[in-house]
Amino acid sequence: MTLTLEQKYDYYERSVQNAENEVKFMRSQYKKFYGRNPLFFREDFCGTGAMSCAWVKADKEAVSYGVDLDPEPIAIGQIRHFSKLNKTQKPRVSYLQQNVLNVKGVPQVDVICAFNFSYYIFKSRKQLLTYFKTVRKSLKKQGVFFLDLFGGPESQKLITDVKPMEGLTYYWECQHFNPLSHECTFAIHFKDAKGKKHKNVFTYHWRMWTLPELRDLLIEAGFSKAYPYWEGEEEDGGGDGNFEPTEEAENCDAWVSYIAALT
Repeated sequence: MTLTLEQKYDYYERSVQNAENEVKFMRSQYKKFYGRNPLFFREDFCGTGAMSCAWVKADKEAVSYGVDLDPEPIAIGQIRHFSKLNKTQKPRVSYLQQNVLNVKGVPQVDVICAFNFSYYIFKSRKQLLTYFKTVRKSLKKQGVFFLDLFGGPESQKLITDVKPMEGLTYYWECQHFNPLSHECTFAIHFKDAKGKKHKNVFTYHWRMWTLPELRDLLIEAGFSKAYPYWEGEEEDGGGDGNFEPTEEAENCDAWVSYIAALT
């Protein structure tokens, strides 16, 4: 039995997304930078638009735009998230099936994000710089661009991380990594509550960019600052979920982090 579209995106969001926490993080960091709450938000590579919908719940004046080329997650997102908004929230969310390199019909915003490593799809420096420049032009004078990224030596090995969850098992597999170009292939598999494994539910063909490369490109694209974040540790050495800007960090086998680029 294959997964339905509803199951496919439900499993994904349960495994790798927490839209409310991501929105809370971006809003709190923006306020630290500029002393006010951000209102206007663009979610690039938005998928189901979970963050776009969570954004308008956070403030009665907030407005969001979700941008993605793929009609499938947009359609599912309108069922999973948009349909559950109230009558005052729905008018403040827009789904746009467009290319992030040429977004039309959206005014300048306070915050843009590209999460879930989605911009890794740009494999050349020229492509990524072009994208960063379009983002810079799309932000207001007091704007922040948030990126997430991952790295560490374990992330470059052909191994599979397994995360058991309630009624679900999540697998993150590195299927290919070229050390000369950092081109790589990752896949997500799931095992459902009945023990049925669904392979290659999502597959990604990326370039794994390093944090110094990204910071250099963001400055070249016109951002004034590009702050790296690092996660705090629990006593057992695992991440505690709290990310703070820093210029010094201990190396670890695998990590996920953020960059905040200011206009």
